[in-house]
Amino acid sequence: METTKPEAASDAALVCAIASAAPGCDSPAEAQLCRRLAPRIRLYGLRHLRDAHAAADLTQQVLLMTIEKLRAGALRDPEKLISFVLGTCRLVVLDLRRGALRRDALLRRYGEEAESEAPAAPDMLDREKLARCLEGLAERERSVLVSSFFSDQSAAEIGRALGVSAQNARVIRHRALLRLRGCMGVAEEAQ
Repeated sequence: METTKPEAASDAALVCAIASAAPGCDSPAEAQLCRRLAPRIRLYGLRHLRDAHAAADLTQQVLLMTIEKLRAGALRDPEKLISFVLGTCRLVVLDLRRGALRRDALLRRYGEEAESEAPAAPDMLDREKLARCLEGLAERERSVLVSSFFSDQSAAEIGRALGVSAQNARVIRHRALLRLRGCMGVAEEAQ
C-alpha cells in the first residue's frame, strides 16, 4: 500500500490527519498546512488591514485558531477548509476594526479629560530608541510586555497563552523590564 507524503496530500487529507493525531502532538500535517495557508492569510491581511505587521499578527492568530479547531475536529467538511480559514480571517479583521472603533470612541469621549488629568512628562520619550530596545528583546519577553501593557492582560492570562505559570509570566515581565530600562539608560531607583 502506498502512503501519501504530507507534501503531496490534499488539504482535506491534512485536515483529517490533524484531527486524528494524538492530543498535544504537533504533526507534520499541521506544519504543511500552515505553510500552505500562511501566504493566503497574509495576503488577506495586507489587503484588508494595509499594514505588514498587522497582517503578520492576523496570520499567526488565524493559524492558531484553525489548528485548534482542526485538532478538536470542529470542521465538519474538510473540503471547505479554505472557506473556513477565509471566514475566520474576515471575523478576526472585523473584531480588530470594532476594537479600534471602540478605542477611538472612548478617546473622543474621555480623551480630553484624561489628558487634562495626566501629569506633564518631564522628558519626551525617545520612541525610536524604545523601538530599537524592544526589538532587541527576545520574542517571548516582547510578547509578555505587549500583552501586559498594551492589551492589559493579567499574568494568569499571559501565562495561559504562553503555556507557563502566572508566576513565570511575572518573572519574564520583570526581567524584560530590567533589560528595557538598561537599554533605555534609565537608572534604577533606590529601593
